[in-house]
Amino acid sequence: MTTTANATLEELERRANAHRDRPSYGHDALIACDRLVRIFTTDGVEVQALQGLDLLVKEGELMALVGASGSGKSTLMNILAGLDVPTAGAARVGGCDLLAMTGKDRLRYRREVVGFVWQQTARNLLPYLTAAQNVALPMQLAGSRRKRAERAEELLAMMDIAHCRDRRPHQLSGGQQQRVAIAVALANDPKVLLADEPTGELDSATGEQVFASFRRANEELGTTIVIVTHDQAVATEVRRTVAIRDGRTSSEVLRRTEVDEAGRESLVAREYAMLDRAGRLQLPADYTKALGMEHRVALELEQDHIGVWPDDAEG
Repeated sequence: MTTTANATLEELERRANAHRDRPSYGHDALIACDRLVRIFTTDGVEVQALQGLDLLVKEGELMALVGASGSGKSTLMNILAGLDVPTAGAARVGGCDLLAMTGKDRLRYRREVVGFVWQQTARNLLPYLTAAQNVALPMQLAGSRRKRAERAEELLAMMDIAHCRDRRPHQLSGGQQQRVAIAVALANDPKVLLADEPTGELDSATGEQVFASFRRANEELGTTIVIVTHDQAVATEVRRTVAIRDGRTSSEVLRRTEVDEAGRESLVAREYAMLDRAGRLQLPADYTKALGMEHRVALELEQDHIGVWPDDAEG
């Protein structure tokens, strides 16, 4: 009896140690959102903008977030930018705990860890400063004036708008304004650059130029970039697109380049449903509609997959 009890205690201890040694969720990710919840109260009515959202973004990624209006993507961006605080769950960006930060921590976070580009160009730039002065402004607390000027020149050249350095915003086109805004967001060399519909007010040709600037920043500076967009052209230009629906990540499209036997390259895209930490997944709406799936479904565990079937129960 004693031997059995000792064996049981040893097994429990072994399991506890194994659990303790297991890496935490998202330990190797630059951005880690774990069961993130955000509840707003309006006129006494609670609205859940985020309902247990999970998201991992690795360092150096250039990715897109897509979703219908009200899906929660803008709420997520505001949380990642340090402009809003989640109600529950966990969120870390570059080692910063977004739920535990003080007001002073949050200010430093927005100044040093993340850069942000708004859709409305007027929100990104000060109208009475030139392009170079706008880029140099975030750097005023660090470095000499000469170094700030050099950094501003480098970023404007990277955005291919060095010739606009002495122009004020009203003298710039919409696309030029957004490229200056990207340079401003990159001024303090942030770990993450967030952009909320940065091409939403631009035509397709200008939007392509702005996206090319994001890609250049990602490739040359190694900056991790997350773009919220409705623009399908932008969404298909990145290697990873995450869709948000009803406050949760619902699906993900991964794109990779394949080379055939003749040496021809092609871009292959595959869509995945996202399985969250609670074991939930959202089936694509067109799939469930095609099979008449409502309320509940039948599951069947096979050797190498799970079957999902319409409910055939009586009544």
